[in-house]
Amino acid sequence: MGVNPATQLTALDVMRDAAVIPVIVLDDVAHAVPLARALVAGGIRMLEVTLRTPAALACIEAISREVPGAVAGAGTVRSAADAQGAAAAGARFAVSPGYTRAVGQACRDLGLPLLPGVATGSEVMAALEGGYTELKFFPAMQAGGPAMLKAFSGPFHDVRFCPTGGVSAANARDFLALPNVVCVGGSWLTPAEAVAAGDWDRITRLAREAVQLRTAG
Repeated sequence: MGVNPATQLTALDVMRDAAVIPVIVLDDVAHAVPLARALVAGGIRMLEVTLRTPAALACIEAISREVPGAVAGAGTVRSAADAQGAAAAGARFAVSPGYTRAVGQACRDLGLPLLPGVATGSEVMAALEGGYTELKFFPAMQAGGPAMLKAFSGPFHDVRFCPTGGVSAANARDFLALPNVVCVGGSWLTPAEAVAAGDWDRITRLAREAVQLRTAG
């Protein structure tokens, strides 16, 4: 937990902070701050709020303003406009489901660390050409799971991954045991029913369990 939330981050800082980056979908801005506080209480600070709902940017803004221990990031960044909106809302990092030069350049111009999504060797090479060596492997299970990342470790020995998509508490250790995996992304830390019910204690408990996964390496 050595990253100061007030300092400029790198993508590797984001990945190294904890074993899991939670993939968060929020429909109600009223849930954003208590959810973020619950995750921080459990030791998870890098929070990927996906731009999948109309409330997402307001949620990022609320977390950035009201939860000093949290580092709010934006997920599902698909365009330069998404990156710009996320940065304006206070996002400190971005995660995209794929990679385009436009998104990569926009994040670079904004000083916004980016974890671009890749699923194939060609996509890894495109991201490398853009200067990105810390990548999101997505959708991880559907794209080949741990076996694919093992295969990537030969030709892409200088690339580090955050597998996301189908990753769960049950299989996270399989990914984290790989030398080219720094962390995983997953939605299991913030179950929709727990968020809807305001069961923040459950989310804190899930976050604490996720922090312990790093011992699997």
